[in-house]
Amino acid sequence: MDMTVLAYVVYLLISVCLTVWVARTLSSNGRVFLADVLHGNEPLADAVNRLLVVGFYLVNLGFVALYLKTGDAIDDAREVFEALSVKLGVVLLVLGVMHLGNVYALNRFRRRGMLEREQFPPIDPDETTKVAAAGV
Repeated sequence: MDMTVLAYVVYLLISVCLTVWVARTLSSNGRVFLADVLHGNEPLADAVNRLLVVGFYLVNLGFVALYLKTGDAIDDAREVFEALSVKLGVVLLVLGVMHLGNVYALNRFRRRGMLEREQFPPIDPDETTKVAAAGV
């Protein structure tokens, strides 16, 4: 088997496995944030979560596919490892940036939801609070 083909196969296997693992981790843990942002609307949180996971897969697997080709010939095992280290390192960095982007976006949505909840008065507008007389 050609060493370049071997490097491609190993790169694809590891990259796809890493992408699936990160997507599942984001999905299972991000659901809690989405449910909080969406005021406990669990079905909507699940739907948004699935859409985010699909988008994550499309972006990352698309990058993995576009980054597959190597310009250098790979002739021996050492060059396979060198090519894989560069390619997998870049894939890991892209996955990390995507992960941080998702966490940042979820946190912003959550904060916005928390601010919206705090804008309501503590009592109904037609009620009044009793104020103690000064000096009593």
